Amino acid sequence: MNIELHVLQNFAPSCLNRDDTNSPKECLFGGHRRARMSSQCDKRAIRKAFRDLALLPPELLATRTKRLLEEVTKRLVAAGKDVAQARVVAESVIKGAGLGVKEDGKTEYLLFLGESEIAAFAKACGDHWEALSALAPALDEKAESNKKKKRAAKDAVPDAVKKALEKLLDGGKAADLALFGRMLADLPQKNIDAACQVAHAISTNKVGVEFDFYTAVDDLQQRGEDEGAGAGMMGTVEFNSACFYRYANINLEQLKTNLGKDEELAKRTVEAFLRASVSAIPTGKQNSMAAQNPPSFILAVVRDNGLWSLTNAFVQPVHPDGKGNLVQKSIAATEDYWQKLIKVYGGNGIKVTPAVALDPADLKVLPDAGSFENLVKIVLDNISFKPVKEGTK
Repeated sequence: MNIELHVLQNFAPSCLNRDDTNSPKECLFGGHRRARMSSQCDKRAIRKAFRDLALLPPELLATRTKRLLEEVTKRLVAAGKDVAQARVVAESVIKGAGLGVKEDGKTEYLLFLGESEIAAFAKACGDHWEALSALAPALDEKAESNKKKKRAAKDAVPDAVKKALEKLLDGGKAADLALFGRMLADLPQKNIDAACQVAHAISTNKVGVEFDFYTAVDDLQQRGEDEGAGAGMMGTVEFNSACFYRYANINLEQLKTNLGKDEELAKRTVEAFLRASVSAIPTGKQNSMAAQNPPSFILAVVRDNGLWSLTNAFVQPVHPDGKGNLVQKSIAATEDYWQKLIKVYGGNGIKVTPAVALDPADLKVLPDAGSFENLVKIVLDNISFKPVKEGTK
């Protein structure tokens, strides 16, 4: 079973997601220049909303970091361990689990770890303190490569301890980790396939870049000083304004698998994802532009099979005219494209399609759920899980 979320969100002038030159991200679509927000940006905002809105407790969330050694050491010190010895033991456990630690104490790449996984690293240090506290950081100084150093470090850990450490990286029932997955280059067997796909959001309308020329006055500058009457600082910021189409989907069976077959937690995760997706707004340049614009239209789809992105509703850019503004025309294009898909491919497997719009009169085809709360309830009432066969994990 799959759950889809389609959102239309019209933003005031803003620069929510920037590229390496500080310009708003863009792309070509349908032969026209569009505003774009990357899926990474969207997922980061959703993950932040999980915490900020307390949609899920911290123990069911994950952290992305290179500072695992620092965090585990901090927890051991808080438990009364000597800081130098705690660092040696923590480093031994991390390396014994098959992860590399560089000379600066950071892991070689960002790790995405559930809170319970980080807690398990700290617990493993305590459980095997005697065996590990005597170990010096296990680096082979004669090794010619990082790969050999990591092997030497892992081999220094007693076999009985290594066997216990193999169970550390199990995902920890972290909801955001189960949704977005992870890749561990050193431990591919501990990779987690994402249950959720998130598209790059693109504008339904054609856009161009605009420039804000700004100046800042030096409050303590006195008239007649050598600097003259000019500004103390000046510059430009690029921005645009666009109605974004956002699309994401969740494979419910993969989500349940990633959460250790916990169906109740999978449903809680779906609800949290829906709420976070609607509330999450990227933070780029918000202090100077405050583009805090909630969605104007939301469509959720619960279906037994298949997936439909509705991006092609906007191959021809939407323009406001005497018959409707940008949002109204975008909703109309969405509904029109949905009808075309149903006509050609049929609706088999589609269970429900609740939709909401700020102005219910804009909904001509899709059933009006009345409110976002009702939309969430309809989705949760209509999801189900395949029974687990005997003998499967």
